[in-house]
Amino acid sequence: MSTEPRPMTAQDLEALRAELVELEGPRRREIAARIKTAREWGDLKENAEYHAAKEEQGHLETRILRLRDEVQHAVVVESASGSETVEFGCQVVFSDRASGREQRFRIVAARQAKPSEGLLSVASPLATALLGHRVGDVVSVSAPSGVRELVINEIT
Repeated sequence: MSTEPRPMTAQDLEALRAELVELEGPRRREIAARIKTAREWGDLKENAEYHAAKEEQGHLETRILRLRDEVQHAVVVESASGSETVEFGCQVVFSDRASGREQRFRIVAARQAKPSEGLLSVASPLATALLGHRVGDVVSVSAPSGVRELVINEIT
């Protein structure tokens, strides 16, 4: 897992912590009880309930480790408003120089990213390229189709 800081809002961090408490407490106990019950049913080799519960336990423990890592590397950043440069939390409008196509994205925490809904992960290559730039700046971004030149039209 990466040791890089993960920007997020205070609300995002609190949601991570709440989910972690739920998974480490009630959810973990629930799965342990299911494993115990399934174990009492006899031969474990052919016990589908036991194997399903153990698999679910593995997924749960992986999720817990990922959440702990997120919390450990979280950096609380307040959403930008009225900024002159592209920053976490701001909305940026830019156009592709070649096609003229205009796009609008809000720079958000990786957990919230939904590009189809205009929410772009701060860790994405596009956001990384845009960060720190101002209206009118031309930003080069490497894309699968080649290098794209983007002009920043608006920051809100």
